Amino acid sequence: MGEQIENKENFLGKDEIILRSFPKAIFFTPLFVISIVFWIIQAFLPTLNPWLGSIWVIIFFSNFAVSSLDFPSTRFLIIILGTLIAVLLLIFLGLIPILAQLSSSINLGLPAEFYMILTIILGIILGLVILSSRFDYYKIERNEIIHKKGIYSTHIERFPVRGLRIKKEIPDIFEYLMFRAGSLTLIFSKGEIAHLNTVLNVKKKAEQIDFLLSSLHVMIE
Repeated sequence: MGEQIENKENFLGKDEIILRSFPKAIFFTPLFVISIVFWIIQAFLPTLNPWLGSIWVIIFFSNFAVSSLDFPSTRFLIIILGTLIAVLLLIFLGLIPILAQLSSSINLGLPAEFYMILTIILGIILGLVILSSRFDYYKIERNEIIHKKGIYSTHIERFPVRGLRIKKEIPDIFEYLMFRAGSLTLIFSKGEIAHLNTVLNVKKKAEQIDFLLSSLHVMIE
């Protein structure tokens, strides 16, 4: 009962649901944010701070892994975190002398100009990603589904809402933890299929569509 009320509140006052599929580059947002923060911090420091560089490299590696690989379950998350923690402990406790000596000899202090350049590059890429998503999306209304594509909506497809089925998937646990992202598959009444690979806040979107379809079913009956 409580879940039904929550679903109703999620859709209440909405005449349409917008579905956008983003490229994987959207998951570089944390690296963009941390680059801005470290740029400002390093600009006021008299010397290069190796801790900032080390943290930046770790976040870069994490973002790159999330964008390149799929981690379909929490089991992979536990294995990766456990392995990473074990390796770090072995290094910092000096149990692997070669790695400990190597880590102490590497200085990851990065200048403010480095963070500034990465901020500009990532900002341009993320800006283009967000801009492109504004010109290719699905709009689900109470009577039809509209697929608009192109700067001036030069490509428009219309599908009936009746008979619509959806399939929600969480192919990557990291993507879901980061932006509640997952994939949505729209199956239309005539058999056409639209697959949206990366939908942000996918659970809420699926709940809104379910509520819309259930309310239409009640109205038809």
